[in-house]
Amino acid sequence: MSSMFIAFILILGTGVAFLLIFLVKSFLLPQKISNIDRLISSGKTTQAIRLAKGLIAKNPRDSEARYMLGRAYLSDGKSELALMEFKAVNSTTIFSDKIPEADFRKTIAQLYLKYNQPEEALKEYLLLIKKEPFDAQHYYNAAQLFEARENSEQALAYYRKAVETDPKHASAHASLGLLLFRNKQMTDAKKEIALALKLDPKNTAAYFYQGKLLRESHDYANALASFEKALRDPEFKQKALIERGCCYMEANSVEKAIIEFDRAIKLSTDDSSNDTLHARYFLASCFEKQRDIDQAIGQWEKIFSKRRGFRDVGEKLSQYQELRSNDHIKEYLTAGKEDFFTICKAITTNGLDLSVRDIKETKYGCALIAVENDAEKWRNVRKMPRLILFYRDPNLIEDSFLRSLQEDMKKQALIRGIVITSSGFTRTALEFAESRPIELIGRDKLENMLSSIDVFGQKS
Repeated sequence: MSSMFIAFILILGTGVAFLLIFLVKSFLLPQKISNIDRLISSGKTTQAIRLAKGLIAKNPRDSEARYMLGRAYLSDGKSELALMEFKAVNSTTIFSDKIPEADFRKTIAQLYLKYNQPEEALKEYLLLIKKEPFDAQHYYNAAQLFEARENSEQALAYYRKAVETDPKHASAHASLGLLLFRNKQMTDAKKEIALALKLDPKNTAAYFYQGKLLRESHDYANALASFEKALRDPEFKQKALIERGCCYMEANSVEKAIIEFDRAIKLSTDDSSNDTLHARYFLASCFEKQRDIDQAIGQWEKIFSKRRGFRDVGEKLSQYQELRSNDHIKEYLTAGKEDFFTICKAITTNGLDLSVRDIKETKYGCALIAVENDAEKWRNVRKMPRLILFYRDPNLIEDSFLRSLQEDMKKQALIRGIVITSSGFTRTALEFAESRPIELIGRDKLENMLSSIDVFGQKS
């Protein structure tokens, strides 16, 4: 046998061996992928994970194995690990029957949303729209993400596309209605909400949005009824309780508002969530209205511990920090009606040397009419009454407040006015008062007056 023939036989044998290995792998690999799929379906996720990891160890670029590993992690409740695998698949794979593109993108979009990556989720939904332009849900999901980015123009366009694709998509009609309302298109907004509820009388999202429309219109009774129906849905329950609390708060039913906000907080599964922080913030506002500053501070401190930059909580805590060391200003801010009147009368009599003629409660404190004390000095001059406003709202006093005050003074034929506040005045308010007969007394001077007069002795 010639050496050439032997070499030919060896080459042929090697080729056949490689072909056999390839055929075996081509047969076994799909079998193994199918086995992983069956293990996931039967709930044997630990075995599925082990098998998928084994395949990936042999070939780290095996997209099908990574996809199966991601599915196994999802089935095992390990969604963060699943997202890592799906990201790897998304960057390298060519979709096939083994990795169906639409199902993959729907899953990874939900995972992106779960882990606060809305921009990535939006990219997936836009790709899904190209893949399945007949599915209204994709347009709806994209619209919600555009709305979250405060891109109302794009959100409106995609909500409209959703209801155009599926005229019976109740949630899309409801969301479109709310967005139209925010854009001051009231007639169209109400039409969309009504249509959403007609299509699905059990649509809790539609009831929730209807409640928001009614609340904005100050129709609190019907708003409360709509939010009550939205409470049936766990997704909207905490939000609906917060909205109900806001309705009561805006209608000056502070005790009822406290109950709703407290219920919302007790429902929380995440103390750092926006909804929970808002519930605490509004609850603190209710306590502040009731002059229960200690409880208000308690809520602000809980918010501050979770998110320092949340609304004006830092300013609130700074504003009230002296309460724990300054009994005088604390008494001024927290006293009930009768005690507060006593304090204001003492300041007027001893601090301003005026005599109180009349006093009444206001939503921000109280108002007094007072005249000069020294009868001999002003024997030949008619005593000119002046209006004194005691203000203990935490907000700075704006020039608009002083303009309104001046109009009230004119109606009562009062020439001079004094505004005393525990907070302060805006720059425009200070400028306005410079050329008017209105004296402004801020926090520092108020503290000096409180400490220099025997307010607490008079009360006793």
